[in-house]
Amino acid sequence: MLNEKKMVKVAVGVIIRDQKILLSKRPDHLHQGGLWEFPGGKIENNETVEDALGRELAEELGVQVIRSESLMDVKHDYIDKSVLLQVHMVRHFIGGPTEADTLGEEGQLVRWVPIEELDHYEFPAANQSILMAIKNSSLS
Repeated sequence: MLNEKKMVKVAVGVIIRDQKILLSKRPDHLHQGGLWEFPGGKIENNETVEDALGRELAEELGVQVIRSESLMDVKHDYIDKSVLLQVHMVRHFIGGPTEADTLGEEGQLVRWVPIEELDHYEFPAANQSILMAIKNSSLS
C-alpha cells in the first residue's frame, strides 16, 4: 500500500501596493519556518478560495480584500506533504500594514518589498513559480 501524502490546499495572496508586494515571514517552528512567503492560509472544507483568502488575510494582516483575481495554481510536493497553492493577485483592499517593517496580527514579521528586490528574500520551493510569474508579468 502506497503512503499518500496529505494534500493541503492553500489560498495565497500576492498583495500589491505602489509597486511593492507584502511578504510575511513564517514562524521558525512551522513547516518551512524562517522563510518569507506570500500571505494566506489553508482552505477549509466547503470554503471557496476567495472566502479563504479573505478570511486568512483579515486574520493575519487586518487586510479586507475588496477584489482579487486568480494568478495561478501551483502544486508542489515536499517530503512530508503536498501543497496546492491557489494564488490570487490582490490590488483592491482596505487596511493592513502601512509601515515597511511591522508585525502582523499573529505576531509574524511582515514587510512591503519592492518588486525588483524579491530576489533578495528566501522563499519556500513552492513559491518559485509565483516569483517567476511576477517577474514575467507587467508588475515588474
